[in-house]
Amino acid sequence: MGTALVYHEDMTATRLLWDDPECEIERPERLTAALDRLRQRGLEQRCLRLSAREASKEELGLVHSPEYVSLVRKTQVLGEEELQALSGQFDAIYFHPSTFHCARLAAGAGLQLVDAVLTGAVQNGLALVRPPGHHSQRAAANGFCVFNNVAIAAAYAKQKHGLHRILIVDWDVHHGQGIQYLFEDDPSVLYFSWHRYEHGRFWPFLRESDADAVGRGQGLGFTVNLPWNQFDPELVLVSAGFDSAIGDPEGQMQATPECFAHLTHLLQVLAGGRVCAMLEGGYHLESLAESVCMTVQTLLGDPAPPLSGLMVPCQSALESIQSARAAQAPYWKSLQLQGQCGQVLGCRIPPQAPCSGYDSELSLDVTPVPTSPSTHSPEGRPPPLLPGGPMCKAAVPAPAPSSLLDQPCLCPAPSVRTTVALTAPDITLVLPPDVIQQEGSALREETEAWARPHESLAREEALTALGKLLYLLDGMLDGQVNSGIAATPASAAAATLDVAIQRGLSHGAQRLLCVALGQLDRPPDLAHDGRTLWLNIGGKEAAALSMFHVSTPLPVMTGGFLSCILGLVLPLAYGFQPDLVLVALGPGHGLQGPHAALLAAMLRGLAGGRVLALLEEDSTPQLAGILARVLRGEAPPSLGPSSVASPEDVQALMYLRGQLEPQWKMLQVRLIAEAWLCPGARLCRRGRWGGQGK
Repeated sequence: MGTALVYHEDMTATRLLWDDPECEIERPERLTAALDRLRQRGLEQRCLRLSAREASKEELGLVHSPEYVSLVRKTQVLGEEELQALSGQFDAIYFHPSTFHCARLAAGAGLQLVDAVLTGAVQNGLALVRPPGHHSQRAAANGFCVFNNVAIAAAYAKQKHGLHRILIVDWDVHHGQGIQYLFEDDPSVLYFSWHRYEHGRFWPFLRESDADAVGRGQGLGFTVNLPWNQFDPELVLVSAGFDSAIGDPEGQMQATPECFAHLTHLLQVLAGGRVCAMLEGGYHLESLAESVCMTVQTLLGDPAPPLSGLMVPCQSALESIQSARAAQAPYWKSLQLQGQCGQVLGCRIPPQAPCSGYDSELSLDVTPVPTSPSTHSPEGRPPPLLPGGPMCKAAVPAPAPSSLLDQPCLCPAPSVRTTVALTAPDITLVLPPDVIQQEGSALREETEAWARPHESLAREEALTALGKLLYLLDGMLDGQVNSGIAATPASAAAATLDVAIQRGLSHGAQRLLCVALGQLDRPPDLAHDGRTLWLNIGGKEAAALSMFHVSTPLPVMTGGFLSCILGLVLPLAYGFQPDLVLVALGPGHGLQGPHAALLAAMLRGLAGGRVLALLEEDSTPQLAGILARVLRGEAPPSLGPSSVASPEDVQALMYLRGQLEPQWKMLQVRLIAEAWLCPGARLCRRGRWGGQGK
């Protein structure tokens, strides 16, 4: 349905009229630099452009007091000295004669975006606005913010569109205390803020910015300061601040523009992809412009560029996540269950044994692949040192802002985004217009050579399917196709997957992630050299033959499946940083379309979206169609009602994490992330939520 870009040039009118070093960074060039970069990259032209309207007095009154709205209106007729005096009554604020008009446009832009998304005119969008909003409160301006744009949009979505569950994600480097105050007793709005805190020594210097601020009254557990959480929202609003980006004078942090592409990608699996982002902070013009481009590019459905650097969480981040997890555990069943499955989280005792609260690490036969400075991936970046290497234990100096911002961070779009390779065209398969059904096949002699070691590939139907797969895989490795779907006879699924792995490694892939679901045995000659990470979901037991070969039983409930993806698959995948992903749905995989689509959508964040899904030929056309739409960038369908993971599934998952954590540092981030998708484990509020999660 497309992506909306909401903007109005009048929002560049406000600027600081006097000398104030604190406020001078909030300037009109923030918008013009971002818009110019969007145009240069050809991204604005791909969006539905909407001209912002002013929010009405009644719409502003959804969150602000009449007296405060009147006060801001009066700034239109004040002189410079009066404006400066009024500004001094608030923290980090400046007023201008155009402030009221600009602030109404900023709020109205958010309302237009909500209307466009919720009426189905577009799938998602970005409101490019100023002044920002997330610090402003019911009766006070604060931190460059006049009207609380995102809060007004949330209240409007509830009032006009009748929504009951709205997720607000605030990734600005500063805590959006204004949004928290406005919704802290409201269980229909889940506010999640990721922000710099420094134990209260970072602006806005508030005790209530800490992890133990969890809401109040009926809203207990619906204010989350740091972690993702579980809510099954109908709409996602983003306070999209970019002052945590590299080079920003306010945040002084090191987030590269690509980080915001991945954050956006993770949010797009929620609420049917209905995501409304609204600009907040961001004061380094180059970094801001690149980060805005990354966000819009991802909203448009383009694959997220690979992240650079080591995937190793810092100790401070781990401590913060654990603090937030402990504060939220009383209100979310999924977090409670994790603690009940072991006296010590990450207990490394096999599932069949009682957990006694001590570590009993299993040694793994690991031979990390050596890293050569001259080896580069197809994206032109050096492969990261694999987990367990010496650099994992040492601090890595942060690169200079200019060195990262000078790198081209937008991946060139392939000529074909998604291809479906079937042995015979299926007239019942409904595909989007830009997804093509492949007609070509690899040369017969070449196909037979690859099939020769495998008896199950000798049949004509298996050879035909293999030729189609090889042709598709070559197109992906050559950069002509971004992602694809191939079919194979069920009897030849394991052999076809083995050939796909070997072909990928021999034709350019340096690190290949294979996620095999169902009864698919690990290829017998699969090496432990670190070039392949094999994850089998559907094995007989939880086991790690090495850090690169992992098997776990297929979880029996949707909650268990989500825990497996978010608590095991994604941390390993991001730590491994593959440049090619294979997803194989083998015999007995047991996944319904929405579950398979969610897995594919999440893995699409890896490898620049280069994902190949391998299905059995007798799979339903609906499954192939839904996977094709997800791989081209559409949001996966909702999973519907579900329950939390079973104790057995959680225990098996924790056992595997305990085995692998010493080598894969991303697993140190506990299962706090698995809460934000599963609708069945909602907080029970005296029957308020209903469903199976009570």
